[in-house]
Parts: sequence; C-alpha cells; structure tokens
Amino acid sequence: MRILGLDPGLRHTGWGVVDCQSGRLRFVACGAVHPPADVEMAARLKALHDGIAEVIREWKPDEAAVEETFLNKNPGTTLKLGHARGVVLLVPALFDLPVAEYSAKSVKQAVVGTGGASKDQIEIMVRTLLPGSNPQTADASDALAVAICHGHRADTDRRWAAGTRQ
Repeated sequence: MRILGLDPGLRHTGWGVVDCQSGRLRFVACGAVHPPADVEMAARLKALHDGIAEVIREWKPDEAAVEETFLNKNPGTTLKLGHARGVVLLVPALFDLPVAEYSAKSVKQAVVGTGGASKDQIEIMVRTLLPGSNPQTADASDALAVAICHGHRADTDRRWAAGTRQ
C-alpha cells in the first residue's frame, strides 16, 4: 500500500509518500506545496489543489492521511487554515482515494511515543523510522509522520479484520 501523508497549511502544505508492506514502512518521497502568498484566497486554494493533485498523479498513492487542524487563538487564522484543510481533504477524494484523519497528538504518539513531542523529536524519529528520508522542511517531516501513523494504524486494522495477530 502506498500512503500519502498530508500536513495542511495555507502557506505551506507538507506531503510525504511511504510504502507499507506487512507492517514495514519505506520512504518514497516528500516535499511541500507553497501557494503564493500575494494572491487572493481563491487563487491560493487553487494552487494548493493543483500542487496536491500533481503529487497524487506523480506518486500514485493508494490511500491518504491528513492531520487534523488544531484550534488557534485567532479565529481568522483558524478559518483560513480550515479552507486549506478542506482542499487537502478534497483533492485525494477527487482521485477516489480513501482519506483518514488523525489528530496531532495521535500522530506524535505513533511516531515518537508521546503526544507532547516537539517538532525536533518528530523529525528525528521520522529520519530513524524511514531511512533515506531527508525532509527539507518541518512541513514535509510532519507529513511523513502522518503517513507513518496511518501505515501503523491501517496495518493493525487490516490484521484485526483478517483475524491475524502477526
């Protein structure tokens, strides 16, 4: 199974692709989509859509996983992030991919072992769990963490459904 992990943001949306086979994860690719900041909201969302669609066409994932948005103290910022998150959820669905959602705490627990992990801890563990990965941004590292979380959870769910304990 090839998984696309997505860390939504209006300025930077991280993406990471991993292959998961029998519980083993392998790094494939990662990066970030950077919509232009100097254009109207609709154009930024379109650029985000187009960037994610390009990633899906190039890497052909089987499933997608998206980190849930936390509430910000500034309602305007939260609303704008919600727009970006809507696009991030929509694009994989337009490609008929199943889309799972995970809280930031769940992602941190799956990758680091604690829900209060720092960005540095996540990046270190991503590099440890995915040899050969070299995310250039925190957004890409976070997206790979989302993919790792989904890989572990999806594999466990499949084993439970199949009635095996491997």
